[in-house]
Amino acid sequence: MKALDTKVLKALKKARVTDARRHLLLCLGPDCCAPEAGQATWEYIKQRTKELDLPVMRTKALCFRLCHSGPWLVVYPEGIWYAKVTPKRFERIVQEHLLGGKPVTKWIAACNPLGASLQTKGLRDNRTT
Repeated sequence: MKALDTKVLKALKKARVTDARRHLLLCLGPDCCAPEAGQATWEYIKQRTKELDLPVMRTKALCFRLCHSGPWLVVYPEGIWYAKVTPKRFERIVQEHLLGGKPVTKWIAACNPLGASLQTKGLRDNRTT
């Protein structure tokens, strides 16, 4: 494998790819919520994860194809899907789920930890990327 250049390595580190324990994905709308609401939640997520120096990657998207009850937040590796995530709700998710390790069950719309079936079969560590 060809060695990555310094710029790529810096970018990977800045995006927390090298040390992330979770990946947060947020749908910004426009169909599941007003784009302004999605953007406000995104800005708060960025602010709080930086302030707390949380080992998470953050990704924003324009559509998860769930055209209501947004903004949607998905937390991997747990595969927890939270609906109607406002900055206030995200703060509780930070405190209870991201820091405390216990998802906020009353806001969970779905749970699908990707790769769980591979783990149970003992194949996860043998996957190629």
